[in-house]
Amino acid sequence: MSTEFIVSTIIGVVGLVLAVVQLGYFGPKKKNMVKEMTQLVDKKISDEERRKILRDINKKLGGKISTKYIENFELNGRGKEDVYRDICDQNNISPSQDLSQKMLGYKLKYMKNNSSTNTNVVPEVNSTKQQVVYMSELLKERHPVACKRLTDILTKHNIEFRFLKGTKDIWCRDYMPIQNRTGEFIQFTYDPSYLKGNKEWEDSRSDVHEVCEANGIKPIYSDIKIDGGNVVLYGDKVILTDRIYKENPDYDKNALVSEIERLLKAKVIIIPSYRSEYDDFTGHADGMVRFVNESTILGNELKDDYQYIKEGINTACKENGLSYIEVPYFTPKKDKTHDMSAVGIYVNYLEVGNLIIIPKFGVEGNKDTEVEELFRKIFPNRIIETIDYNEVALEGGILNCTTWTIKE
Repeated sequence: MSTEFIVSTIIGVVGLVLAVVQLGYFGPKKKNMVKEMTQLVDKKISDEERRKILRDINKKLGGKISTKYIENFELNGRGKEDVYRDICDQNNISPSQDLSQKMLGYKLKYMKNNSSTNTNVVPEVNSTKQQVVYMSELLKERHPVACKRLTDILTKHNIEFRFLKGTKDIWCRDYMPIQNRTGEFIQFTYDPSYLKGNKEWEDSRSDVHEVCEANGIKPIYSDIKIDGGNVVLYGDKVILTDRIYKENPDYDKNALVSEIERLLKAKVIIIPSYRSEYDDFTGHADGMVRFVNESTILGNELKDDYQYIKEGINTACKENGLSYIEVPYFTPKKDKTHDMSAVGIYVNYLEVGNLIIIPKFGVEGNKDTEVEELFRKIFPNRIIETIDYNEVALEGGILNCTTWTIKE
């Protein structure tokens, strides 16, 4: 056997090995559609790059996406689920749960995309519709006394209430959808950073898809991360804290606000969240402010608050033509067994129909009476009730946190 033959054979084998390494054992590795859909909504790439990704997705779908759709595709700040629904709607593709599993990585019940809705003129939810208060079934199980106090008040005033199935904690305001003024349910992604790093807390995170399905709710899903407790909505205005920027670092701030406004059909007003986790690790707006009407909000008194909180709220009010009514609040004494206590925050009340239920804490002198009298002045034509809800408040939330109020 000649040396020349041996050398050429070795070179041939090496070349074959290199080809195998480059191509993988079974040819080029193909990206699955879940990864491609994630790339498709990446805010950092161009629309032309998105069209290339769409063409590849189209091959996997057997050419069901029209050339016109691909060539005219623009992201416009949308998330994966909105884009998925739009692809199905605009190309007459049956949006089966198997297809959503292949494209999104999980099964998604079909909901017609409303991204083309004109947001300039939007009708309000019919004011004659009945309001219903939902609570987690776990509230009844874990805090039966407080739960009964609340349901007794609702029953007294003929307010319908129901219990949600499939939840993993009592704070249903945070993981349930937001109902905008047209009646649509917007389900933001519930994946708060403050639950991470603690296995018990991570395990307590409710799966919004499972909860909605278990309770017959068909929302419009968004990949934006927002807790419901950080959404204070009134008509065509919505207040959120700047925590939304921290929770959604991949979004351009302006694009993020624009998309929230599109989904909620309301002007976004940003106020500062507390910088210290000791003051408030959730960054929720509903422990800071609430709407009285379209031109007035009430909130925790500011005289002893941080300067950045004062300035931020005052600026937000000035820029949006809002008056601010200060409500007394206090910080309870440190308690190692309840280091997340929400005792002292009166603005986390429940408002449903003509009824307002405010917490009473039984401490700090006559503050309970002072706040009750103030609420009767602020809301002279409303029914005001008070409730001892301390066993829940000690866990870190109060009335708005444990209820989800919608119009049906």
